[in-house]
Amino acid sequence: MNEDDNSHDDAMARCRCNGRLLCMCLLPCMMTFHLFIYVMVSVFVTVSYTPPPIVVHYVAPGASANTSALASHPLGPFWNLRLEEGALWNRLQHAWDRQNNPILRRGGKMSGATGARKNCTSFVRLADTPDDLLRDLPEQMRAFIWSMHRREYPLLIDRPGTCGANNASVGPDTPPMLLMAIKSQVGNFENRQAIRETWGRSGLVRGEAAGGKGGLVRTVFLLGRQDAATGPHPDLGSLLELESQQHEDILQWDFMDTFFNLTLKDLLVWRWVQTSCPGALFVFKGDDDVFVRTGALLDYLHGRWEEHSAVRNGSDDDVPMELIVGDVISNARPNREPAAKYYIPESFYKGVYPPYAGGGGVVYSGSLVARLREVSERVQLFPIDDVYLGMCLHRLGLSPVHHQGFLTFDLPESERDKSCAYRSVLLVHKRSPKEMLTLWKQLQTPPPPC
Repeated sequence: MNEDDNSHDDAMARCRCNGRLLCMCLLPCMMTFHLFIYVMVSVFVTVSYTPPPIVVHYVAPGASANTSALASHPLGPFWNLRLEEGALWNRLQHAWDRQNNPILRRGGKMSGATGARKNCTSFVRLADTPDDLLRDLPEQMRAFIWSMHRREYPLLIDRPGTCGANNASVGPDTPPMLLMAIKSQVGNFENRQAIRETWGRSGLVRGEAAGGKGGLVRTVFLLGRQDAATGPHPDLGSLLELESQQHEDILQWDFMDTFFNLTLKDLLVWRWVQTSCPGALFVFKGDDDVFVRTGALLDYLHGRWEEHSAVRNGSDDDVPMELIVGDVISNARPNREPAAKYYIPESFYKGVYPPYAGGGGVVYSGSLVARLREVSERVQLFPIDDVYLGMCLHRLGLSPVHHQGFLTFDLPESERDKSCAYRSVLLVHKRSPKEMLTLWKQLQTPPPPC
């Protein structure tokens, strides 16, 4: 090997050594630089970040804190529910949304909700091995899940002529200003009779305001079937038949009358109203343990109807009235306490409820009935009826109106026995039959100031 080759090898060795030294020097510098950039970005994000306001979610049921004239929509879009693993209602609704989506469905027009329900039936029976899904659920929830695909039940007792005037002072074809649809049970004879004798009396009712117009009121009681599975009790069928013959205000369907089946009363009465009382201007749906100042309610509804008529007269289109009013609850979460009456497990439903009016009593315009029934065909049944009504309204793009006179959670205890405390009340929950009779008598004369 000559001298030139040795020199070349030495130069190459020195270059390699210098390259390693350069890399060793640059690497800490580059790491320090990247660390500096990371720290600066973190500081900038921390300084510029504004945390979202903390929202106190209401756990249904409970006192409503909503005092605005109009109920707000939920903070997040209720209908964009994620397809949560194990949440049966969410998954069923997601399937229906796809089936009813005109863009996604194939083969042109589907057979409507009937086809969707057939698919729903098989989906429920095959979903996630029901034994695993239902094992830890209460009996009433299991019963609801297995029958939630069924929406049609025959009428055992019908009163198709309920909305006839039957009064010489009004025309025979005069529709009622207000149809009272009261949820009851077979054994609640005393509640029904107290309502008939007080705030739910059918006929012409005067308004309470000076010069109040009042209006024609018709009352029906919504019942399911008395069933041995709901508890030990005597057979009251004969007594119910006598009551129905005497008062002609009972509607009874052939389904088991349980708390989780109250939603069926909504669906079925919407159909009944369409066929047997289509002209009703307003519909009240409430419990048989509430007290309603019917005259004051009519005054309020007349005011809203006049507002709507003024808008309609100024428009070339026949604008239907879209009003639903009650004690509105917003941003409510399901109750997860297994011992609670309103318990909804996470395996059945996940998410926040849409705005809804407390089920003790709610009023909506008669023109909404057909729309509610139609949209209900695209909304999976839910075991809490007032929440389900909120779901249907949300699908229609409507918000319930909050009214402070709807006290579905009662007056303060110190004011309950003072008749003067009811001056601004339209509805209060809850009252026994005896309390209804007493309060009604007290309110027949204007109460003195408190």
